[in-house]
Amino acid sequence: MSKREKIVVIEDEADILEVLQYNLKREGYTVVASRDGEQGLDSVRRENPDLVLLDLMLPGLDGLEVCKRLQADPVTANVPVIMVTAKGEESDVVSGLQIGADDYVTKPFSPKELLARVKAVLRRGPVREARGGGGDRIVRDGLVIEAAKHSVVVDGATVVFTATELRLLHFLAAHPGRVFTRDQLLSRAIGDHAVVIDRNIDVHIGAIRRKLGPYRELIETIRGVGYRFRDSAAG
Repeated sequence: MSKREKIVVIEDEADILEVLQYNLKREGYTVVASRDGEQGLDSVRRENPDLVLLDLMLPGLDGLEVCKRLQADPVTANVPVIMVTAKGEESDVVSGLQIGADDYVTKPFSPKELLARVKAVLRRGPVREARGGGGDRIVRDGLVIEAAKHSVVVDGATVVFTATELRLLHFLAAHPGRVFTRDQLLSRAIGDHAVVIDRNIDVHIGAIRRKLGPYRELIETIRGVGYRFRDSAAG
């Protein structure tokens, strides 16, 4: 890696925290540990990390609330979040994706899988131009998408998008009129090692549409296939 990426780990179980710290440091990452939600929030705001590993079950503020506050703050909204959760908590996972988490790892996890997920999310960066896509700046009527600036403007007002949401929106908008399946969006817009559950892409698309407001219909659902960004020629 070109620099020592910094990761804030928010985990209250001492043994799991020790495993996370050991494996991440062995790979060359700088690790900042927090044992509860409030402390974790302060750490992210203070440390400006490249990634957050966030446990769901925390004393005080739980992981979902921490994620919600991170994504609601423009200062921290662009920091990728990987949730760490117990198996079988799909409803919590979906809630986390709706809020803006980028990925999740289930407990018990293997260090190898964890590191693969971490590397995959870090490779994506805050925002990277979609592979094979068009230009960085995309304009459609009153909608302006600028990937490099992590900026989306809707009728003159800046709207906060998470890194994953912006990546998906930019990818679709860069290929107007082309239909992409959910699997294609996962692999091409989100990247390798993206977690796959039935509602993953649907949850992100739903959040994007809500934030687009009057332009929500630009993202069309193609039943039985996937999604596309409406071609300007379609009217």
